Amino acid sequence: MSKVVLITGGSSGIGKSIGEFLTDKGFKVYGTSRNPERYTNSKFPIVALDVNNPESITTAISEILKNENTIDILINNAGVGITGPIEEIPNDQIQHNFDTNVFGPINVIKAVLPQMRIQRSGLIINITSIAGYMGLPYRGIYSASKGALALITEAFRMEVKDFNIKMTTIAPGDFATNIAAGRFHATVHPNSPYTKYKSVLSDIDEHVDSSGDPIEVAKKVYQVINAKNPKVHYKVGAFMQKFSIVLKHILPDTVYEKLLLNHYKL
Repeated sequence: MSKVVLITGGSSGIGKSIGEFLTDKGFKVYGTSRNPERYTNSKFPIVALDVNNPESITTAISEILKNENTIDILINNAGVGITGPIEEIPNDQIQHNFDTNVFGPINVIKAVLPQMRIQRSGLIINITSIAGYMGLPYRGIYSASKGALALITEAFRMEVKDFNIKMTTIAPGDFATNIAAGRFHATVHPNSPYTKYKSVLSDIDEHVDSSGDPIEVAKKVYQVINAKNPKVHYKVGAFMQKFSIVLKHILPDTVYEKLLLNHYKL
């Protein structure tokens, strides 16, 4: 029997790459989207699910279980980006970011855990971000939401281990996806005291557009699925992006901060 995989946000970008790769490897994949009718040509089924709507989560999980009787692997990939000076980002956008990047994945996990306990098996992969390992200027809210998901995963995996359920994170660096188009950008106000935000925003988008192929994340997912005992965290991305996490651990805080300030020309 093919293992059943549920990927939130599986209609585009990294989620789509993961879904297509796993489908080619023989997995039974379900992706999700708030508007599945837009993706009639998908290589795998797309079901309606909004991570900000608990009722839609319950409905989607029930639909998949009705068809398959199992969910073996959950990949929490749905998420949104956000940029801007924290002082100038509207509070409702900060709330929305945490709702989507933190509370949404928690609710999807809660929805699949009862079935995984019945099965006495399961794997949950939470897609976080290398940005979640450090507070980045003008990306602080995104860094915080992805960092929160990483810490929640650390706790969660210890709580569910007695049920033979494994949980881990994969933190991508920058990959060429449409995340920049869907990201919330705080307005660049001409009279804002944060005069350097505009150039930092341009630099962020340029890095995403010129970054690697998201198939690399899909390959890492496949590696984790085949690992007997998945590690707590995985990183995938350019060498310097991954090495920046190592530097954060070994350098004094102020030295590391100076590296970031130089990188962003602040």
